[in-house]
Amino acid sequence: MPGIPSFHAIAAIVVTIAMFVGFARGRMSVEIVSLLTIAVIAVGLYFFPLPHTEPTDGLRLAFGGFGHYALITICSLMIMGRALVVTGALDPAARLLERVWKLNKQLGLLVSLVMALCLSMIVNDTPVLVLLLPIFVQLAARGAMPASKTLIPLNAAVLIGGMATTIGTSTNLLVVSIARDLGMPPMNVFHFTPIVLTAALVALPYLWLVMPRLLPDNSVDATHEARRFQALLRVPAGSELVGKTLAAIGGRLPEAFAFDEALSGPIEPRQRIRISGTHEALEEATRTLKGDIAPAWVMDKIRKKSSIKGEDVVVVEMAVTADSRLINRTLATSGIADLYNTAVLGIHKPKRLIGPEQDASEETRIAEGDVLLVIGLIDDLQEFARGDSLLILDGAKEIPRRSKALLALAIMVFSVATASVGIFPIAIAALGGAILMFVTGCVKFDRVGRALSGKVIVLVAASIAIGSLVLETGAAAWLGDVMALFLQYLPPAAILAAIMLFVTLLTNFASNATAATIGTPIAFNIANTLNLPEEPLILAVLFGCNLCYATPIAYQTNMLIMGEGGYKFGDYIRTGVPLVLLMVTTLSILLVTKYGM
Repeated sequence: MPGIPSFHAIAAIVVTIAMFVGFARGRMSVEIVSLLTIAVIAVGLYFFPLPHTEPTDGLRLAFGGFGHYALITICSLMIMGRALVVTGALDPAARLLERVWKLNKQLGLLVSLVMALCLSMIVNDTPVLVLLLPIFVQLAARGAMPASKTLIPLNAAVLIGGMATTIGTSTNLLVVSIARDLGMPPMNVFHFTPIVLTAALVALPYLWLVMPRLLPDNSVDATHEARRFQALLRVPAGSELVGKTLAAIGGRLPEAFAFDEALSGPIEPRQRIRISGTHEALEEATRTLKGDIAPAWVMDKIRKKSSIKGEDVVVVEMAVTADSRLINRTLATSGIADLYNTAVLGIHKPKRLIGPEQDASEETRIAEGDVLLVIGLIDDLQEFARGDSLLILDGAKEIPRRSKALLALAIMVFSVATASVGIFPIAIAALGGAILMFVTGCVKFDRVGRALSGKVIVLVAASIAIGSLVLETGAAAWLGDVMALFLQYLPPAAILAAIMLFVTLLTNFASNATAATIGTPIAFNIANTLNLPEEPLILAVLFGCNLCYATPIAYQTNMLIMGEGGYKFGDYIRTGVPLVLLMVTTLSILLVTKYGM
């Protein structure tokens, strides 16, 4: 019978529960709770060190998470994901999925979940989520479901798929290797895949239909109607538009885009067509139509200067003030391109309370209060705003560096591939990929802050500290001994469920590596003690290590989506606990059936 746990083990359990309560109540931010947890561990172990250790050893345990390979891996993956976004490398995949989502949002979500599940069976689940995360953020921006309603279901599908093969996660390999060291026969890659896929069929309706309804809509509501800009579409010679009518191409364009004039015949080379739409709609439409809304010679100058100076091309919105020299001028007579090396893409004319509206057939004249959509380098744009008395309204939006798109995608694929087949550990592959993104200019070093989340960083560091504390104090081993004492009175399905839940508890509050290390030998000993087959109990540990849906600290992919989805700790509990119970019940029944227990 297990004895009374040590003082340090009791303290570790108390600190873990206190951190969980702090996260769940939500009265303090995640960052504050995480930092307080680290501080309590550091101070506690300094004044009350573990047996046979020095006070400074406790400080290393408390603060070791900030230099841990897991945190370096997560930050590197965030940087690579950012590089894919700023280079536009994922735009083709996003547009392909967008077509499915446009047909039906529910169908789009189902296809996405199945795709994520299948990919993570053969590729490590963390790189799969890193590849899909920016795509779903872009889909949300394009009008699909809000990211906050799709990222947790997507993450769950990735984790379920990763559970299906021995190569799906590093934890699976760890459990299988420990079991082999204990004397069990080796398991092949698809040894338990049918069991997991059957459970996935049961869980998929929950991920697809129920989980999004349990999640909040954290998308930012627009405080005003999106501005529509008037522009001129320039049709270059050789364009696929030549010879077609507007009616023939209208169905391929965004809803927020419109042709402002009716053409009597087919489009001719070098023709100019009046168009209007939001900034995003104009960008999407010109890419689809392969036309330009700024003179080609100006854009060539901007791109050349950008390449020489190594700076990003950006787009800003500027309001015309009463002192501006541009009032009553047209774009053709303004001299903006020659004076400032910038280009005006379009003009938004607000509704006038006094005075007549301008005739759309006339060349647009700039008036006080108009908003210009301007492209260029940031220094040139600021000089333009100062020189012509303009007020910059919106923060600069970077234009994707599409010339680096294939390179960024190649770096990401190389990192994913080398980690998936075991050439490099995921930490080395991710860090190497992030460094290559910097060296090749796919992402700028001074923009790293946009890729990293401070909340995720301190949360990872705190979770690593808690995991080390639970393991080093013997709290996890004591909990395992207590559990084994009572399992002998339960039927086989309940024994499997109990082991799975115990390992799941360790996974969600310590780490899956800790859960695998502690849970596998415990399950092996329980099987021998109760005269049960060893393999289903070992698989119960393996499955439990992957049921990390209920807290953001359970697995690194949970933390990766936290910032993008704007999630709180309670969102994981509300959606993850039912999924854990569903999977535990299903997998326990399947294991009992499969092994005739």
